[in-house]
Amino acid sequence: MVKLIMGLKGTGKTKKLVELVTQTVDKEHGDVVCIEKDRKLTYDIPYKARLIHASDYCFGSYEFLKGYLTGLHTGNYDITHVFIDNFFKILDDADYEKVADFLDWLSAFSEKESIDFIISATADPDAVSDRIKKYF
Repeated sequence: MVKLIMGLKGTGKTKKLVELVTQTVDKEHGDVVCIEKDRKLTYDIPYKARLIHASDYCFGSYEFLKGYLTGLHTGNYDITHVFIDNFFKILDDADYEKVADFLDWLSAFSEKESIDFIISATADPDAVSDRIKKYF
C-alpha cells in the first residue's frame, strides 16, 4: 500500500505522519522506518522506529530514492512500514509526471515486498493529476 498525505503548508501533514508512525510502532511486529529531510522529528518519532535523516545522504533523484529503498529492504526484510516526510524537499523535484511514475513504481514494490509506504508532501492536492490522486 502507498498512501500520500498531501496538502498546503501548515495543514498538519507532518503531525498526522508522526501520529501514524506512533500508532504503527505500537501495533506492528515488524520494523518501522521514517525518512525525513532534516533533524526536526528526532524527539517526535518513537525510539522503536528507525529515523533516517535524508540530509546525511545525497538524495537528489527518483532513481537514487528507488535504489535507497530497495537497498534498505535488502538489508532488513523485517521492515513493514516506511514513512517519508516532506517528499518534495528531500528530492527537490516536484515534476508531477515523475512523481506519478515514482508512486506507481513504489506501489508495485510495496505489493511485491509487503511494505506499506506513507508519504507526506507539500503541494496543492487540486493541482495534481488523477495518477497521483489515487494514492490519497
